[in-house]
Amino acid sequence: MTAELVRGQNHPVPHDRVEVRVSAGTPVLALASLADEEGRLAGPGALARPGAPAPAWLRLPQEAADRHTLAVDLEAVAAEVHRIGLLLVLPPGGPAGFGSVPAPHAAVAPPDGPEFAGFTLTGLGAETAVVALELYRRQGAWKVRAVGQGYAEGLGALLADGGLPGPQAAELAAAALRGPAGAAGGDRALAALPPQAQGTPHPGRQAGPAPASAEPPGPVPVSGVPYPGTPGPAPSAPGDTAATQGPPTIDYAHPRRRRTSAEAPEPAPRPAPAADPGRPPAPVAGDASGWSMDERLYNQVWGMFEDLARTVAAYRSAVDFADSRQDRELDEALSDPRHRIGGAGDAARETARARRDDLVAQARAVLDRDLAQLVAESEVVEPALPAAYARWDNPVWHGGGVPEEAPLALRLGNLSLPEMPGLRIPMLMRVPLERGLWIDNGRTGSEAAMAMDTDRLRRAAMDMAVAHAVRLLAVHPADRISVHVVDAAGAGAASLAPLVRAGVLAAPPAAGAEGVGRTLAQLTRRVDLVQMALRAGAPEELPADVDRAEQLLIVHDFPHGFDDRAVTQLRYLADEGPSVGVHLLMVADREEASAYGPLLDPLWRSLMRLSPVPDGHLADPWVQHAWTFEPDLPPQGSTVLERALERVREARRTTRP
Repeated sequence: MTAELVRGQNHPVPHDRVEVRVSAGTPVLALASLADEEGRLAGPGALARPGAPAPAWLRLPQEAADRHTLAVDLEAVAAEVHRIGLLLVLPPGGPAGFGSVPAPHAAVAPPDGPEFAGFTLTGLGAETAVVALELYRRQGAWKVRAVGQGYAEGLGALLADGGLPGPQAAELAAAALRGPAGAAGGDRALAALPPQAQGTPHPGRQAGPAPASAEPPGPVPVSGVPYPGTPGPAPSAPGDTAATQGPPTIDYAHPRRRRTSAEAPEPAPRPAPAADPGRPPAPVAGDASGWSMDERLYNQVWGMFEDLARTVAAYRSAVDFADSRQDRELDEALSDPRHRIGGAGDAARETARARRDDLVAQARAVLDRDLAQLVAESEVVEPALPAAYARWDNPVWHGGGVPEEAPLALRLGNLSLPEMPGLRIPMLMRVPLERGLWIDNGRTGSEAAMAMDTDRLRRAAMDMAVAHAVRLLAVHPADRISVHVVDAAGAGAASLAPLVRAGVLAAPPAAGAEGVGRTLAQLTRRVDLVQMALRAGAPEELPADVDRAEQLLIVHDFPHGFDDRAVTQLRYLADEGPSVGVHLLMVADREEASAYGPLLDPLWRSLMRLSPVPDGHLADPWVQHAWTFEPDLPPQGSTVLERALERVREARRTTRP
């Protein structure tokens, strides 16, 4: 079965040798970018192209065509290459942009085998070069990510955005286009390359080291307005814009918020016209493309997350630039002997500090403007979210029944940055869950945890796990999720009481070593049987006693009650379970399992760590900010969990024969 990916989604690559198959409605060039762990390109060898030597582990097509197959031997990839990007480029003389041709489709498959992941590049317009997919290393394994990032300025801008110096990016782009299209076409393409391809980096990205004598590049905010006093693009090209990886303004319908599909999804609603022409239009909920309102809201939240990451990155870059320029000016002032006598030195220092403060103030004004737009969008979007994405205090939880379809994603908590703590972006995780969750109830995880009483911290962690389980049950159709609990010492009984009273557990919480072993053996058997059925091509041919619903296992106080066999089974469920519908939710303190040493390191790495108290341990995929995660819990004294469980119980009663 092929997993159809959306922008930003990843998928494991279970084979050492793979083919990337491309189909397009027009001839395109298929190239490959070879980047390091940070995603930077270095030197001419970073672009594998027709007419140039390619690594032995990579086979590329040599001419433009509407269908391509690229072969990659992942076992043989050079150690310094961590990311392999599939680039699709329109040749000179072809269509004006990908928006005027059928949406290309890229898929990954084993040689001569069925495709296991695919991505349709919809939502493109004037872009003539696009990063379609990316194969990347993650914790010793390979994954594929749907990217879909286009560049209207062409291949040169794409390469410059990846870190190549402008002239080298322009030369490589021209050579790649010249090979299959002829010298004239290549020369024409080179002449058409914009100034961005000749040295101006994208906001938040570094385009490689500048000469020691060069002026440091000036930061550019997400809004696209250069900070006053900082170097910008050459004045001869006032109409130039940055590459389309990040929007030039905080645009509520930018391409990163578009779902991929073989057919055009339902268009996003148009924002209301601005009352003042000088101000942006009022935001609306669901202002993104998608097949349904839920999907449009998911894409909109993802876009808000990216917008906040990029605008804060631009502000921090501006502050760093202001600080570095102040240091340079102070060094120059102090190195001049004339400034060491009288008040000339003091005046030079005051001037440098004033210029720095002025730059920072203007950068903060741009940031505040961008943040105000995001706050306005958040105030519109948050009340419109469906139950799967909504906070527990949202009125959506006070009505309605159990849905008939599974949700697209699940809210795990909120994310914020110190520049605007009050702006909280919902942290949504796609379902079915591709990896398990680990709620850390240890006091060494963060400063907030260390300041909290141990018993309160453990209770908060278990309450958080129960809230996640209730949300999963409430937003899925009846009998779609079966919940199992391992609580060897019975220490989580108070938190588990709502689940037990509602009768929604598959069995009473397992206690003691015997209960732990019985529950793990049952779920391990299910994983084995489903895997065998899938390999045999008969997924419906399962024994009658095998529960076909998705399984959620909550493990409390690990490793209490676990012997070596149980630990091995738990690791097996964490690794193999998600692909066949068995998901793990652990509430544990890693320090308490330290006796197992490195044996459990793969287990912890395979789980997404969450904290029951605010903690800054998560990073975004664009600029690697440290985001503060806050759990989303029901309000104190609320009965929202009990009401949600009552609806689940009633739905199960009416659907069961």
